[in-house]
Parts: sequence; structure tokens; C-alpha cells
Amino acid sequence: MDEKELSKKVQDILLNNLVKGYSKSKKTAYTFIKPSAKSYSYQYFWDTCFHVFILCALGDTKVAKDCLRTQFAMQEEDGFVGHIHYWNNILPARITDIFQNRIGLGSDLFRTHMSSLIQPPMVAKALQKIWEETKDEEYLHEMLPKLKKYYEWLEKNRDFDDDGLLSIISPFESGMDWKASYDPVVGFNHGKANKKLFWKVVGIDFRNFWRDYKYEKIKKRNKFLVKDVGFNTIYIQNLQDMAQLCEAAGDEDGKNKYLKLFERVRKSLIDLNYDEEDAAFYDVYGKDNTKLKVLTPTIFFPVTIDGMPDDLCKKVIETHFYNKEEFHSEYPIPSLAMNDPAFNPGQSMYLWRGPTWIFNNWFMHQFFLETGNMKEAKHLIETIKKVIDKSGFREYYNPFTGEGYGAHNFTWGGLVLDMLKTEKLHEEKSHETY
Repeated sequence: MDEKELSKKVQDILLNNLVKGYSKSKKTAYTFIKPSAKSYSYQYFWDTCFHVFILCALGDTKVAKDCLRTQFAMQEEDGFVGHIHYWNNILPARITDIFQNRIGLGSDLFRTHMSSLIQPPMVAKALQKIWEETKDEEYLHEMLPKLKKYYEWLEKNRDFDDDGLLSIISPFESGMDWKASYDPVVGFNHGKANKKLFWKVVGIDFRNFWRDYKYEKIKKRNKFLVKDVGFNTIYIQNLQDMAQLCEAAGDEDGKNKYLKLFERVRKSLIDLNYDEEDAAFYDVYGKDNTKLKVLTPTIFFPVTIDGMPDDLCKKVIETHFYNKEEFHSEYPIPSLAMNDPAFNPGQSMYLWRGPTWIFNNWFMHQFFLETGNMKEAKHLIETIKKVIDKSGFREYYNPFTGEGYGAHNFTWGGLVLDMLKTEKLHEEKSHETY
């Protein structure tokens, strides 16, 4: 389908998945977009951020603003914002998801509430996108204090080792739920996923639930404390965005604070997560920051961070991204190296262990643009368009055949519109420079 038809289809899906209502218990109106009308009926943290990018690409900044505002409507006094928002829809998608909440919620568990987990903190980048599109100073000054409280909460509550890097306490906090690099941490014999893995992962959430998500207790037990590369790459990028937002708002102290933190955490990521011999950024866990040497796409995510050494970035990309045994598939980017024993390219409840997710293409796209690799940037767009033509807007795709799996009319496919818009702007800027 051409770009006009593609935009119309994305717009229809978002409109069909749009939810508006009023929560009596929270005394607030809400607006959000379900990632999938049937399979994912709640508001999710990083999905809302993706929807901001898609909506801005469609020119609908009003709904983008409303969705992001709703994301913070239940923000707690200390700044916390959970990864699932149950707006007047309190039954979890899976009964074991109840363990992703605090026991202390009590009867509030049966009213509108947030889960007690977090997700990749992409919200500063989402606000930055709205600011770029609208230059709405009133909205910026409304939202920025909320974001500052949120990022302060992250730094205070999830930097367990005072090295700047954030730890996740559940596989579900990474956004890549069953990510294969976590197998050794949860006690699963690395290989094809099965029910044993399911109960191992649910066991992590149950222990956190039993400890009422008290972080000192969770840290002391040290059952699942992972400094995930993807999560921290997004965190680092968003610290830079926070500095830029503060600058736009005339907050010089805020700008300097976030730039300083940005540089500190970037250095820690290189020092603790980079493996020079393997030319890969690995997730690490535990008190000793043990490297989890499993090749997932997040091994090259940090090359997208401003100020990373050029030679390091080049080595990581050349070693892994173009490797036909690892990630250079017919329909990239597979969510696990193709030569890994856990790799499964087909449909499964154990997500992010083989199939292609459009997020990875979107995340890497701008890096290739900015480094002058237009061929690869265009290829990432074209493969998304091909799988959509072939299988429709699905949750994930077979990296060999392009067959679609999981949820239908899944919103993430709309990220291709942001990629197309970004590419056009890049080309226009290049012509102006020339």
C-alpha cells in the first residue's frame, strides 16, 4: 500500500482502539489508545509513548496530548507511574498479573489503579515530540514538573548501586517480557521456552508481590535485579531529552542536572555493560554485575546514544547487526540471535525470543539516518511495509517469512509513519545543508 493508504489504515486502527471515559474513583477523565482492541485493553506506559509518535506523524497532536496527560493522571505523590493503567477495567489480562500489584492496594485493587511495575521510561522523548510539533508552552509547563518527579523517582528508587544505572525487578519491566537473556537469572535452563519458564517468571512477580513492592526488601533478597541494556539506553536518551525540555522551559538548573546525569549513566553503561571482546552490550545482574551473554537486539541499542565512541559503535554494528547468522534476516530485526538455542521464529506466548517486532526497527532507524547509512535506514522501513502488506498490522512477525502473529490490528505498526516522516525531514535538512 502507498503512504496515503498506510496512513489511513493506521488512523482507522487508532480510532477504533481509542478509549475515552471518566473514573469516578479517581475523579478524572481519561483518554488512551489500546495497543489492540481485543488482546490489550488497558493503557500501557511505553505503548502510550509510541502512540504519541504515531499521532504526531498523523498530525493529531490534540489526542497525543490527552493520552500523555492521562498517563500521569494517577501519578503518585512521590512521582511513581506504573506500567499498566486499569481505567474502569480492573480484571487483569492473565490472572497471574495480579502479582504485579502491591498487596497494600487492598480494596483499591478492584477500582481504577496502576500496576506496581514500571516500563522503559520513554516519556521525555514523547513530550519532546509533542513540543517539537506544537511549541505549546502551556502544555510543556503543565507536563514537565510531572516528568521531573517521575525521573527523580526512578533515580531514587531504582539506582540500587549508586552507579547511575537503573535495575528492573521483573522481566515484564523491560517491555520485552520473556527476553532470553534473563533465563540464567530466573533459573531456567537456556533454550526453547516452556511452562517451566512461565512459572519461574511468575515466581519473580509473586515474590515482589509478597514483599508489597518494598524495594529495600527486594534488593536484599536479590532474586531478580537486572541492569537491562535496552531499558537503560532508553533512560539515558530520555535524560538528554529532559535537559532539552528544561532548556525550552527556561529551567537552566534542570538542564544542567539532567545533562550531568546523562553523562554519568552513559559512562556507567560502557564501563559495566560493554564487553570489548564480544563487541556487545550485555544485560548484567546481581551484586557483581555479571554479564548475561545472550545476543538480543539490545546488544547494539547503546550505539544510538549521543556521544558514544565512533569506533565502538562501528565495531558493534559490523560484528552483529549485519551478521547473517545472528540478526540480518529476511525481515529484520529478529528479537533473538538466529543461532541461539532459544530462538523460536514462530508464534508463542513467550514473546521476544525470535520474531521481529517493529519497535526494534523504529528504534534503530534514526541511528542509520544520522550515520549516513540511508540504504539500511530505507531497508528497515521497506521491510515493515512488506510485512504489513503481507500480514496486516500484527503484534510481531516471522523474521524469515513475514507471517504475522499475535494480536490483530496492533498499533505499533504505525511507527513506520514516524520513520517515514523522520526520513523526509532528514533528507530536507541534508539538501539545505548541501
